[in-house]
Amino acid sequence: MSTEIERKFLVIANQWQAFRKDATRSSTPGTVYRQGYIAADARRTVRVRIAGEQSFLTIKGATIGIARSEYEYPIPVEDAREMLQTLCVPPWIEKTRYTVEWEGFVWEVDEFDGENRGLILAEVELTDSEQAIDLPTWIGEEVSHDPRYYNSNLAKHPFSQW
Repeated sequence: MSTEIERKFLVIANQWQAFRKDATRSSTPGTVYRQGYIAADARRTVRVRIAGEQSFLTIKGATIGIARSEYEYPIPVEDAREMLQTLCVPPWIEKTRYTVEWEGFVWEVDEFDGENRGLILAEVELTDSEQAIDLPTWIGEEVSHDPRYYNSNLAKHPFSQW
């Protein structure tokens, strides 16, 4: 079984924008993501995701603390597009993801678009739920335990409707 251990944070927009402007000069730009959910409840999610030129089917179990089981499989992009159109309930999650290395950790920063425009979240995956990390200057409040910020919930209850 594969386990995902992840902490999630709100991002301080103005500090992130300044950092991103400098960081993207020397690295690749963000990747556009579009994803939808075939199933999403408290015990499981089944997600279809297109990330740039790649696509995946992901199955996740219930979150316990900041950990949950996760299984991810590459699928053809055309299959993912068809699944988004025919199996996933709109609205979809639309975002641009930036990957940032900070103090030995890889952070994924998502700038949401569509019905979640204005929301910026950062996630960091850990090897242990008690692992200590140094937070980047653009990190705000931790929302790891707030289910409103799960992507599956943002698809059902978009940020623009809060």
